Amino acid sequence: MNSRLPGFYRLPLEQRRQRIAAELGLDENAARQLSQVLLDETTADHMVENLIGVYGLPLGVGLNFRVNGRDHLVPMCVEEPSVIAAASHAAKLIRKSGGFFAEADDPIMIAQVQLCDVADADAARLAILRNAEELIALANCANRSLSDRGGGARSLTVRVLEPGMLVVHLHVDVRDAMGANVVNTMAEAIAEKLGQLSGGVVGLRILSNLADLRCVSVRAEVAFDDLAINEQSGETMADGIVRASRFAELDPYRAATHNKGIMNGVDAVALATGNDWRSIEAGAHAFAATQAGGGYRPLAIWRRNENTLQGTLRMPMAVGTVGGTLRVHPGARLGLRIADVSSSSELGMLMAAVGLATNFAALRAMLAEGIQRGHMSLHARSVALHAGATADLVERVADEMAAAGDVREERAIEILQRLRSAGTLSSPLASCNDR
Repeated sequence: MNSRLPGFYRLPLEQRRQRIAAELGLDENAARQLSQVLLDETTADHMVENLIGVYGLPLGVGLNFRVNGRDHLVPMCVEEPSVIAAASHAAKLIRKSGGFFAEADDPIMIAQVQLCDVADADAARLAILRNAEELIALANCANRSLSDRGGGARSLTVRVLEPGMLVVHLHVDVRDAMGANVVNTMAEAIAEKLGQLSGGVVGLRILSNLADLRCVSVRAEVAFDDLAINEQSGETMADGIVRASRFAELDPYRAATHNKGIMNGVDAVALATGNDWRSIEAGAHAFAATQAGGGYRPLAIWRRNENTLQGTLRMPMAVGTVGGTLRVHPGARLGLRIADVSSSSELGMLMAAVGLATNFAALRAMLAEGIQRGHMSLHARSVALHAGATADLVERVADEMAAAGDVREERAIEILQRLRSAGTLSSPLASCNDR
């Protein structure tokens, strides 16, 4: 499979679907899904309460991604203009230097059991640790099928939070599941025994979304020659990106927006594959706030190295390729088929690569032309649609607004009326660069 598909965005919609189906080797039934509503109301009614409808979001595909020497098409479900185009273009530049290289920790999730009103915290902590083997066995009895698949509870730790309050962390290898249900069940299974050992009152028994034992790391580089844009040399661009990265390292206000650019890509893939993007967001931002150095920090860092710009990213990635929404949502199953991953770890590495790509793209755009100009050129399409443009006129109206730097509905209506009066229906090439 080849993720490098030049001119893909220029193809009519149906031809794009056919091209993707051919690259993935989809059978007729799977290929047909690309043109169908991916979640029917009957299924949706069993997924949530008080259903009144099914809310749709655009599903696109990120191109040019190569991770650990293997090509991937990337399913991305997102409403924000420019995210997919920016990720694809960034991946194209990074691909020239070999693509993304990633590693993943074992899929360890943390189950927390809170113990309150403990008279002697130190004695309780020692008693729990002395019985760790029994507690782990008790947890594994609560989910024998996970042990059969090579997973299960591995170890536990005890922390004293304040006088009288402890928390026990049970570390569980959840294999290819996200793992929330598994670890919650195991926390319940050991709670009574923990209460007996500690002499305290059992409080909350639930997973932690700060999955810092289940991180992915990704790195990439771009040659200076491939960074040059407009009048700015590649070395100048590299220096600017490094300065922007340093800004985020020093200032939490900048770091928040820096990390939001990463999550633009990560969340889009999470949605497209039926994963809990809220859990991923919570873990990412908690991790950013608890790294060495103190304060809220950027998840991605950029540095110069001789003639290349190098980026690294490390973040928790609690994602699954089995269970949960994937059991019932055909769109989520199709998303995984597009991503062509064999495990939750491989999906996590792909998602981190997309996050690093969207971060790089945002920094480069801000230094080259300002983020708003590039973003608004794509936002103009939505404005044109809302103004009533259809078919070929959408691109025509959007291009004219973007060129004038005036992306407003009033301006779109004015352009649309003029074009219709003139009978001008020709369609120019899309406004984005080759992705």
